[in-house]
Amino acid sequence: MKYRFTLLNSFSVLLAIIMLMGITLPANAQTKINVKGVVKDATGNVLPGATVNIQGTSQSTTTDVNGAFKIEVAEGSTLKISFVSMVAKTIVVTKNTTSLSIVLEDSNKQLNEVVVVGYGTQKRSDVTGSVVSVPKARLSQLPVTNVLQALEGAVAGVNITTSSSVPGAQPLAGIRGQNSINAGTGPYVVVDGIPLSKSGGSLNDINPNDIASMEVLKDASAVAIYGTNGSNGVILITTKRGNTGKPVIRYNAYAGVENIAHMLEPRDPASYIQKYADYMSQTGQKQTSPVPNYTELPNYTAGKTIDWIKQVTQTGVMQDHNLNVSGGSADTKYYVSGDYLKQKGVLKGYQYNRVSIRSNLDINVTNFLTVGMSSYFANNNYDGGRANLLNATAMSPYGNEYNADGTYTIYPMAPEQLYVNPLLGLTTDQVNRSVNLNGNGYAEVKFGGVLKGLKYRLNAGYTYLPTRVDSYSGRLANTPLGSASASSSETNTYTIENLLYYNRDFGKHHLDFTGLYSAQRRRYFTSTAAATGFVNDELSFNNLGAGATQTASSYSDRYALNSQMGRVNYSYAGKYLVTVTARRDGSSVFGANTTKYGVFPSAALGWNIDQESFLKNSRIVNSLKLRGSYGKTGNEAISVYQTITTDGTVRSPFNGVSTIGVQASNLGNANLHWETTTGANVGVDFSLLGSRINGSVDAYNTRTSGLLLKRSLPLVTGYSNVWDNIGKVANKGLEINLNTRNIDGKNFRWESNIVYALNRNKIVSLYGDGKDDLGNRWFIGKPIGVIYDYKMTGVWQTGEDPSKQDPGAKPGDLKFADINGDGKITADGDRVIQGQTSPKWTGGITNTFHYKQFNLSVFIQTAQGMMRNNTDLNYADESGRRNTPAEIGYWTPTNNNNSFQSLAYTNTRGYGYPRDASYTRIKDVTLSYVVGQNILDKLHLNGLTFYVSGRNLHTFTKWIGWDPEQTSYTRGTSNSGLNQSAFASDWTNNYPVTRTFVFGANISLK
Repeated sequence: MKYRFTLLNSFSVLLAIIMLMGITLPANAQTKINVKGVVKDATGNVLPGATVNIQGTSQSTTTDVNGAFKIEVAEGSTLKISFVSMVAKTIVVTKNTTSLSIVLEDSNKQLNEVVVVGYGTQKRSDVTGSVVSVPKARLSQLPVTNVLQALEGAVAGVNITTSSSVPGAQPLAGIRGQNSINAGTGPYVVVDGIPLSKSGGSLNDINPNDIASMEVLKDASAVAIYGTNGSNGVILITTKRGNTGKPVIRYNAYAGVENIAHMLEPRDPASYIQKYADYMSQTGQKQTSPVPNYTELPNYTAGKTIDWIKQVTQTGVMQDHNLNVSGGSADTKYYVSGDYLKQKGVLKGYQYNRVSIRSNLDINVTNFLTVGMSSYFANNNYDGGRANLLNATAMSPYGNEYNADGTYTIYPMAPEQLYVNPLLGLTTDQVNRSVNLNGNGYAEVKFGGVLKGLKYRLNAGYTYLPTRVDSYSGRLANTPLGSASASSSETNTYTIENLLYYNRDFGKHHLDFTGLYSAQRRRYFTSTAAATGFVNDELSFNNLGAGATQTASSYSDRYALNSQMGRVNYSYAGKYLVTVTARRDGSSVFGANTTKYGVFPSAALGWNIDQESFLKNSRIVNSLKLRGSYGKTGNEAISVYQTITTDGTVRSPFNGVSTIGVQASNLGNANLHWETTTGANVGVDFSLLGSRINGSVDAYNTRTSGLLLKRSLPLVTGYSNVWDNIGKVANKGLEINLNTRNIDGKNFRWESNIVYALNRNKIVSLYGDGKDDLGNRWFIGKPIGVIYDYKMTGVWQTGEDPSKQDPGAKPGDLKFADINGDGKITADGDRVIQGQTSPKWTGGITNTFHYKQFNLSVFIQTAQGMMRNNTDLNYADESGRRNTPAEIGYWTPTNNNNSFQSLAYTNTRGYGYPRDASYTRIKDVTLSYVVGQNILDKLHLNGLTFYVSGRNLHTFTKWIGWDPEQTSYTRGTSNSGLNQSAFASDWTNNYPVTRTFVFGANISLK
């Protein structure tokens, strides 16, 4: 503990010193002319983000949101003003050059934009792989805690699923379908060149306000440079850095409220009473009371009811405050930011707080040596006991919330004990916190003379991530003996990269080379102590020794990766492009009987057709590029030590004494190796009609072999399964990204961005015997995730004869199709594949309208062709014991309902109730106002923007339930019926999708 305290304090002091260095380093003292100006396009629209550079120096600045800039320039110097897709202008500064109005003409060359690729940057016109830049508008003015939430539906081929709206929960991300079955399929995330994935950190640790750009690498040519980590795609994040000029202070803040986007309301008191009467009638029981339980009767008689949903919910509140300072001299540039995020959830007890600090520094030590660093600190806090939505939806409106002494009633519907009071969790003590301390540094040496074009760069990164999870549940929470646990963990990760670059032009020939040698190490340790049997609840988890019974456990592992990589880019006359890449990775997770190293090559070709003489002066085609790639990537897919056979400890009585022994735990496979994905991609990038229409189209086909699957074993062996390299899956698809300027007037503009992605996934083979795996619902030739179940055709009605189709069925039972026509419904002959769990296609459209200083952005996303099991439609024998949603009906002899079963129906076949989960959602709408320059001058501000934004405004769907995208909230698979959340391994995923409204302001000070 003392060591950790010292380390934290040392890091804090170091971080403070670095931040102060960045703020206090002076600019070069030179006599200069103060030049200010505004940069606009030919139609009079201001150009935020235009670069103003003093030629011959590294001193530059960028225009603010109003297109304005200020810079100190020596008389006689030349200013170069440039902007993406515009023709740059140069202006010689004289003593009278104090105020400029600059108009840049459209270059009609959208592909001149510089984008980040693996281990470097390229002009978009030179990129041969499938690389997509995330629209910068998605990185600001949206109330998101995790930047992936801003990508949902906005990037073709990137499937972001918000599986939980719990504050601080992370979305799930997938790129170009599912390439693996048992193994992880999330993309590899790299921040400022250093891997975030596999370091223990998450994108929750990265403040969206600090992100300058995001690129998504999708095809084999683009991702092969990351070798064993590339098969699921790569997300590259570049954070903001300083610029030459006086310090610029920016303050961005928003605050708003959240509510439940769609409520699956329980039945009102009258419907609850009727449902119970119908249940007793349909089950042939004699009803002696209007309510199921005797403790409900006094409230029923008195007409006293309670709205349990109201008791567990509240108005959610979220706020975010970000302050950053950037600037620097020609030789020193800095960016320092601090952020505070506070979110109170819509269910009581749920909250998320984050405090983060970032400091980026770049120093030109000499004309050939540049050094810099990027460091950040993030503290995540998920503390607090939580209310339970499942139990709230189950409660009788005549239940009892409180005891006479003011404490919560344990069983509001006593003697019913299946469901406890939904507010009991608020009486527990919960501490859940994590910290990410990250420091990255680099040194870059440029060579001259005969070595001109050669550059060496050293990157080094270190991450320290401690976590703490403590809990106590006592008597008020229905734990009579008291139960406490205290867990802590720490992850230490370092990365070292040696990079060699060579970039030269030889006439019309251009050549650049990138070479890499890197090493990555990670150590993880966790320990947990627990105790039960406390004499009272006063000490909570602060004295585990006071418990009658204590247990303890710990675990540690180590991961290592060594890599070498080479990439060559060649172009001739800017027309013909070639990229060849090879990476070699060695990972510690693989077996002793096979090489731990794998080689992942790729090649890509590109042709800038617009540079040919027959298109060079075309008024219709402004840019046109064809590209194609083919390559191999890998996936480690499993965690460490899976190749090793291990035993676990077990305590058993022996001769009356508790003795520790061992038992079979994991059966290792020393022959395990990589999952390997080979893929081809063909794409076209285009810009038409004066760049009024531009976009890209990509088609891809990939196949993953050597899948790391868990092969089932006979239990007599002592093991249930073993990892093995077996099976193949394939993915093919089409992606379209289209940007249009529909109206481009002086005062009014309308722009659209449309994305569309289609994916077809299938299992090619499994265990080599050509057979399907019915137990896991894996079928050769079908997608990985499918719905395999009976086909429901309605409900058996009074007077119908089921004997020839489903003997034993009675009115009110679900009616299933007799697929094989044998006169009975059986699992072997009548279950069929009805759909897939992943969408067949996804899309999104963003319409942005500009009127003078007002901007309105409307984003609509859709996911179509997916099916999910809707467990909210099945309550089995619980129907008479709990309240049920008013939206979900039931059959009676008089209503002849043909969609829902009777209350007496028992789902003995295990039917999953699959339903169409397709949806279209108004994802977010943002209205902003950019304050004019006249007002800004009076306020002594550089920029000021106000905005109001709404998120998850409305969903169009046939789904009956809380939300078609998220997992089930009120039904689950555990013994108690509670949904098990991957986020916290308990019922925290019983949380509805939320609708958010915020008001924000972005302020830039002079």
